[in-house]
Amino acid sequence: MTTLADLSAGHRVDVAGIDTFYLEAGAGDPVLLLHGSGPGVSAWANWQHTIPGLSREYRVLAPDVVGYGATARPDDVRYSLDTWTDHVVGFMDALGLERVSLVGNSLGGRISLALAERHPDRVARMVLMGSPGVGMTLTDGLKALRAYEPSPENMRALLLDYFAVDKSIITDELVRIRYEASVETFDAYRSMFFDPRHAGNDLGITEEQVRAIATPTLLVHGREDKVVPPEVSWTMVNLLRDADLHVFARCGHWTQIERAAEFTDLVAAFLRR
Repeated sequence: MTTLADLSAGHRVDVAGIDTFYLEAGAGDPVLLLHGSGPGVSAWANWQHTIPGLSREYRVLAPDVVGYGATARPDDVRYSLDTWTDHVVGFMDALGLERVSLVGNSLGGRISLALAERHPDRVARMVLMGSPGVGMTLTDGLKALRAYEPSPENMRALLLDYFAVDKSIITDELVRIRYEASVETFDAYRSMFFDPRHAGNDLGITEEQVRAIATPTLLVHGREDKVVPPEVSWTMVNLLRDADLHVFARCGHWTQIERAAEFTDLVAAFLRR
C-alpha cells in the first residue's frame, strides 16, 4: 500500500523531538500553508494545487501538523489547539523562519488565528480559508467528519456529500489516497476528538480575542460550505481590525481545490500588497 510519505517528495525536520514531514518549493518571502483536520488529510492532500502557483513568487512550506500525515504521532502527545500552535511555532524556529505569512484551511485557519494572537510579530499576513471562528456551530459536515470509520465507501460518501459542489473532482484516485491515509492516522484522529485526554474539539475564540488581532487578513469561503458555515467568515470580517472577505459561489469547503487557479491568484495578490 502506498504510504503517506510516498505521495510526494518532502523533507523532515526535528521539531522539539517530533519528526515532522513537510513540503517546500520556491524562493522569496516565506509562506506557511496549514492544512485542515479531516480524516486522511495532509499537507499534500490540501495544497498540491496551491504550491506550484504560489512557489513562483514565494518560498512555500507546508508541514503535516502533529497527528496528521507523515509527521510522527508520539504516544505522549496531547492533541489540542495549544499543541498544534506550539508545533507550528517550533517548526518555524527549526527552520529559522522569523516571520511568515500564513494560509490556513479550516483547522489550519484556527491555528493561524492563535499564532496571530500569541505571536503577532511573527505573522506578516494571513489567509483564513473556511476557518472556524466566532459563531461556529456543530454542523452536519463536522458531525460526519467525526463519525467517519475507514472504508473506501465511507470516504467516497464523505467527500461527495460534504466537501465538493463539483462532484467530478472526487476521483477514484483521490478517494484511494484519502482512504489509505485515513487508515494510517485513524487512531490519532479518533483520539483527538473523542479521548478525554485530548482537546481537539476545543477551538473556540471570543470576540475580544478576534478584535485584538491586527494582522492584515483575507477570509476566503465557499458559499456552499457544509463544514464551516460561510456566516462565520462574515462575522469574523466584521470583528478583525484589517480584513477582506471573498466568497466563491458554487463552491464547498475546498476552495483551494474546487477553484484552484482562482484561489491561488487571489492569495498571491493579497500577499503581494
